[in-house]
Amino acid sequence: MSILKNAADVLRLFGADCTDLTVSEVTTRLDMPKANASRLLKAMREAGMLETIGDTRRHRPGRLMLDLAAAFRRSSGLIGRASEVMSEVGLRFGHTGYITLRVGREVTAVADFPGTNALRVVSNIGRRLPAAMSATGRSLLARLTDEEVRALYEGDTALDVLLEKLSEVRTTGYATSSQEATPGVDSIAIAVADPATDEAVSLCIVYPHAVVDQSGHNEMLAALAAGATRIAEELGDTGFVTPKI
Repeated sequence: MSILKNAADVLRLFGADCTDLTVSEVTTRLDMPKANASRLLKAMREAGMLETIGDTRRHRPGRLMLDLAAAFRRSSGLIGRASEVMSEVGLRFGHTGYITLRVGREVTAVADFPGTNALRVVSNIGRRLPAAMSATGRSLLARLTDEEVRALYEGDTALDVLLEKLSEVRTTGYATSSQEATPGVDSIAIAVADPATDEAVSLCIVYPHAVVDQSGHNEMLAALAAGATRIAEELGDTGFVTPKI
């Protein structure tokens, strides 16, 4: 079990801000003896979990991980439905869209839909963000009860502020962010779930703060809300709150 845990720890190091790793970097970041790190990365290469980049000593996720990610997305009816909505919304407005999952206190984009506008937000797929500090995270956290949020954020000094924000999300049915996770970028996020699989995702559209006025914001919110509501009705998501435009 130890080697599986160590392999998982290595894979968790990868993200938007870390696309490749050396043995030395793994040694430092995981506080692991260099000989152990070298053997671990070698075993992961042989299993297809990692591959080296050309003739360098740098490692990146292997083809096996790409196949698993694709299989995960295909296996989820919720992600499939969410992808249809985000494709429609992205095509209509030209801004970048995401589908995001929450794991503990973090959220990660598992699918993105790049915008077509000349001025647009670039992809951040794979980037992990604190759930409490992003619209996607708050839209998903709002589906929890206050007691569940308190247990998740036990000891956090900003818990009361977070609970107030989540109460607002539960009332309006959506979450917003203005230049919070990324300077100059705003976002709108709506969470929806599949009761059959106990899976929840957040549908999010991000756009440059300087180019969208309140009217444009409301128009995108309405389109995103219509798509999320359709998903909730199809899947029987009784915890879904119809967004108030």
